[in-house]
Amino acid sequence: MPDQASHPAVGAAEVRHDLRLVPLAAAAWAGMWLSTRDTSWWMLAAGIAGLVILVAGIWRGVALLACAGVVVISCLVLGGAHAHQLRSGPVSELAASRAVVAADLIMTGEPRQQPAKGARPPYLSVRGVVVSVDGRGQQWKLRTPVLVTVSGPAAQAWGGVPVGSRLRLSARVLPPQGAADFAAVLRVKGPAKVVAPPGPGLRLVERVRAGLRQAVSGRSADQRALVPALVLGDTSRMGTDLHADFQTTGLTHLNAVSGANLTLLLAFMLVLARQLGVRGWWLRGVGLAGVIIFVALCRTEPSVLRAAAMGLVALAALGADGGVRGIRRGLRALSVAMIILLVIDPWLSRSVGFALSVLASAGIVWWAGRWSAVLSRWLPRLLAESIAVPLAAQLATQPVVTAISGQISVVGIVANALAGPLVGPATVLGFAAAGLSLLSPVLAAVAGFGAAWCAQVIIWIAQLGAQLPGAALAWPTSPAGLLVTGMAVLGMALLMPWLLARPWLSLGLSVILVLALVKGPAQPGWPPPDWVMVACDVGQGDGLVIKVGPHQGLVVDTGPDPELMDRCLDQLGITGMPLVVLTHFHADHVSGLPAVLAGRQVGEIWVSPLASPSSGAGAVAALAGQRQIKLGVPALGETVQAGSARLTVIGPVGQLSATETGLGAENSTENNASLVLRVTVDGVRVLLTGDVEPSGQAAILQTGADDSADVLKIPHHGSSRQDADFFRSSHARVAIASAGIDNDYGHPAPRTVHLVQSLGMTLLRTDTQGSIAIIRTERGIGAVTQR
Repeated sequence: MPDQASHPAVGAAEVRHDLRLVPLAAAAWAGMWLSTRDTSWWMLAAGIAGLVILVAGIWRGVALLACAGVVVISCLVLGGAHAHQLRSGPVSELAASRAVVAADLIMTGEPRQQPAKGARPPYLSVRGVVVSVDGRGQQWKLRTPVLVTVSGPAAQAWGGVPVGSRLRLSARVLPPQGAADFAAVLRVKGPAKVVAPPGPGLRLVERVRAGLRQAVSGRSADQRALVPALVLGDTSRMGTDLHADFQTTGLTHLNAVSGANLTLLLAFMLVLARQLGVRGWWLRGVGLAGVIIFVALCRTEPSVLRAAAMGLVALAALGADGGVRGIRRGLRALSVAMIILLVIDPWLSRSVGFALSVLASAGIVWWAGRWSAVLSRWLPRLLAESIAVPLAAQLATQPVVTAISGQISVVGIVANALAGPLVGPATVLGFAAAGLSLLSPVLAAVAGFGAAWCAQVIIWIAQLGAQLPGAALAWPTSPAGLLVTGMAVLGMALLMPWLLARPWLSLGLSVILVLALVKGPAQPGWPPPDWVMVACDVGQGDGLVIKVGPHQGLVVDTGPDPELMDRCLDQLGITGMPLVVLTHFHADHVSGLPAVLAGRQVGEIWVSPLASPSSGAGAVAALAGQRQIKLGVPALGETVQAGSARLTVIGPVGQLSATETGLGAENSTENNASLVLRVTVDGVRVLLTGDVEPSGQAAILQTGADDSADVLKIPHHGSSRQDADFFRSSHARVAIASAGIDNDYGHPAPRTVHLVQSLGMTLLRTDTQGSIAIIRTERGIGAVTQR
């Protein structure tokens, strides 16, 4: 078969992709997605639809249509069987009763640090398989996938347990939320006992992974973090700043186990092999060996197997021999890989990572061969492929990335084009360092040195790109907004071959884009110049800022993520705060306090009268003490002036004492201990409610306090537990729900949304609209959303 280098026009008009299996792959995806829903009505409707498609295909003599109907019905049956098996059995029954059990578990994944959620502080999570469980007076031998969560001092010990270890532990079994791919959550409080180490194969893998970390141990912190991320998808050492830079510049796909990243490794290996004269099946063997090594070192988790499958698709698409036939059959290989993966693991149909992998691989299959052929007319072949592959992957995944993040990485195209040629060498040298660590630490360190410096240039690209004022633009995640994004991606893809064929035009437009990024603001029109209050998009938590003077703000709660709260205050230009109010001590209201206090002047901190949970109260007291900031509890009815804002405390009401409500449950007493404030600033009345629950809301009404407002911050992120009279008495025109996108709690709840709308209030929500600014207008108040 001819070499691709002898066909510079490969991917031009003569290439016709084989699309016959694409509808079947789409049908399999839809069938598995529906079969893993909790609602049986959807499955029934989908089954009827599949049967109609099958009958229509047979009646019209369209084999492809009939096959699609068969695939839909088959996937509904297979996926439903998987779901039933997972949701039945002893572990699920124990979870339904929230039993405390003793269990033996085999760790199947790396422990991962998770941020605070609701009343819970940060915790550790790890995937595993329960092989023995003892609870409710019975004992079972089984193999059931679960998710283990560990908090408190024991979490640190879990971080050092190698994958594959068999552990004995005591835990409370809880049911999973939503369509999870595990049977239960095991919430562990104490330490676990290792009863058996990993097998010989896993011990060798861990030795090689440790060898890679050792090979770059003498490099900078960012280099030590990025090299394992590029090679193994191990992001445990990546700091928040570096992760944010990669997200802003659209380079996050490089530091995850992805098909696109594996494709870069395979492309690099195959080009080198071709240069050495390797051809035919020997060339395929080189690629297959790369995939096997990749899977072994990254472990056989679902995400790794998905990446391996997509890497093999790219191997078939780009062609081990570089021919046109390989490009033509790429989508066929992708469709087969999708169907096989979905049959093995139906829950991949709900995985964002799976969607990104499929789109990235499809982009590489459809565009990368043609673009690299065009680029190779004026660039070396290796460099052309290194630019075309990540560029195609980045464009193809942009609509999904925008839907997740609510932004478009404007600098992403340039950043991927610049970083692409470095990813292959960094990954290959990283793999070499890992392998050489078994033979010679010195040789491993030499290879690690090369990988680290390639990674350093990528880090510089990410840092420089993220610092450009126009690096990322907020973008609506509505259907219309995502449709516009998709159309723009297709338009750019159609223009790309014409653009890449003209060297000076490509370079000139890149320079113009960079200059535009330097000149343009990161968020045009944000914040609006006449803003009065902003509900910051801090995820699943509260973080609100009221403007009380030039560069001065009243901060009420600080959210669960210090970085997000700090970014919001920076965008608002807040450098000083006469008062910070922490309505209560749950982590989603106080965890961002360190970032709020860093580098800003703070006069006083108000806190809830109930110092519970003690972990949150203690952390706040320690921070206030370190910075010598007065910590106070305001009295009910107290009124103060903070800059141009006037505050009145109208809650909590009555004596409060913490009570335990069960392991891991949110404490209603703590929620009802929230400070509730009525704030008036620039003629705008704002009712700030923390997480106060219906009983606390009713108690405030009984005092006769004035709770009238123009803007209501919906209590407890819009949970379903609300007092309708409390909402009604506020007469608010605008209600704001501060919640995280796709949060596990379903906030804001449909019941609360209906209540707000039935009272004629305009509902605004941070999960879908980003940060929300209330502005003063000639006719009253208005709102500007960041997305």
